[in-house]
Amino acid sequence: MASDGIETLKRMAAERGSPFRVLIVDDEKWVREVFQDFCQLTNAFEVELAENGPDALQKARTNSYDLITLDLIMPEMSGLEVLTAIKKVSPHVPVMVITGNATDKIVNEAGVLGACRVMYKPIMLDNFISELTSALA
Repeated sequence: MASDGIETLKRMAAERGSPFRVLIVDDEKWVREVFQDFCQLTNAFEVELAENGPDALQKARTNSYDLITLDLIMPEMSGLEVLTAIKKVSPHVPVMVITGNATDKIVNEAGVLGACRVMYKPIMLDNFISELTSALA
């Protein structure tokens, strides 16, 4: 199943003529690295990483992305604050929320603020691929 999704993502990137630009925002280094490693295996993505909200906002203001993955529970700035600010700067960029311990209320608020998808950690590779494909289609 995962290999079908990977091939779909590769085909989508080839059809557009360039890799998808993705910003991965998570305060946990291992989470950023796992997502980055997967994305780099496919050759369908150019990945940038941000470890907190202020870093993510600076990158969103100076670069354009095809997709942003965003952790909801982070120090300094909450994921909801980051989501709100990103949507002001880049209203059309899909933001996929990834969380391990957010409450239903916070997850619902993320949807109201413009998140296109919500995924819960731990994320299975097949689910991640499927959500990436849907968000980028």
